Amino acid sequence: MTGNSSAPCIVGIGETEYTRWGGITDRSELGLACQAIKAACDDAGLDVRTLDGVVSFAEDSSQPWFLQEALGLPALRFPAMVWGGGGSGAYAALALADAAIRSGQAERVVVFRSLCQGQHQRFGQGYPLPHSQNFHHPFGMLSPVHALAPLAQRYKAEFGVPDEHFGAVSVAFRRHAARNPRAVFHDRPLTMEQYLAGRMIAEPLRLYDCCQENDGACAMVVTTRERARDLRQKPVELLAAGWGNDPGWGSGGLGSHAMPAADYGRGNGRALAARLYGQAGLSAKDIDTAQFYDHFTPFVLQLLEIHGFCGTGEGGAYAASGAICWPDGALPLNTSGGHLSEAYIHGLNLALEGVRQLRGTSTAQVADASTCLVSCGVSGAIFAA
Repeated sequence: MTGNSSAPCIVGIGETEYTRWGGITDRSELGLACQAIKAACDDAGLDVRTLDGVVSFAEDSSQPWFLQEALGLPALRFPAMVWGGGGSGAYAALALADAAIRSGQAERVVVFRSLCQGQHQRFGQGYPLPHSQNFHHPFGMLSPVHALAPLAQRYKAEFGVPDEHFGAVSVAFRRHAARNPRAVFHDRPLTMEQYLAGRMIAEPLRLYDCCQENDGACAMVVTTRERARDLRQKPVELLAAGWGNDPGWGSGGLGSHAMPAADYGRGNGRALAARLYGQAGLSAKDIDTAQFYDHFTPFVLQLLEIHGFCGTGEGGAYAASGAICWPDGALPLNTSGGHLSEAYIHGLNLALEGVRQLRGTSTAQVADASTCLVSCGVSGAIFAA
């Protein structure tokens, strides 16, 4: 932690309950967003009416002016959203909040995500992907699992990855979720035998390679260290935050599949990883825990490689070795259970778990954790206690 009084810090986190999609019927997405934002302000010991910035993803139904009215915000100086949907926006929204605080455009910014898939669109259900219809639709690629399966298949084939290496991710994250009372799969462990018996969804992705579809919301409040001094929680500093693609990646697996052949099965995010480490003045060896966007298990393995925790093609062996497991692994990953086993709230719930780790309040607490990396490849951040 730098000790800089103007450094952006996360000072409050809040969430609703998480359920299977369709589990929340008595509140709207806007209502869930307000509930999570209010909880984050209460956690910080902050009057919600002092918020002057709100940031979320594009394609978000909880428009800033709706939030301003519902929360009674007297001044809204920085309303912003991120281009693109899905996981690309999770930490990009956090990067926008970081930029707003550093530039003085806002004093207290809340980052949120609210999903009510039972009342709206299910992200895992077949529907026309907007990114590149001519390339996808003739081949039946009508949902993320269909669109991303070829990238996973290429990775598996290029590096000879056995099914058990994908399974090691599912089993580890379910083990972490079993300890977490907030998790949809709380106290419901998964064995490797159960993983391998899971039905094939889109080869090579089995049932337990795929994240959940959930209802729920979460939020975090960002302000300066100086303003955090009088608040309730120990601040968690944003050492670095950003987003952006590697050259030539384009819209990736949800687009035309026209990224460079050398990168097709190896993932996206090496340029961003270098920028984050450079901004933070850290390297992979300095990271105590990480929370990776686990929409599908193979891409967790790629993120381990992209961020320098192991060599290219070695992510599966690294995971299978137990390195990603709490409490004894070298890099405990997704210690709340992640999207596979806690809930799928487009990555932001993973950032909340990173804050809990640095506060010392996780249900799978990494001993003496002082740094956490959160990443989906397209966007990411590094936190410090």
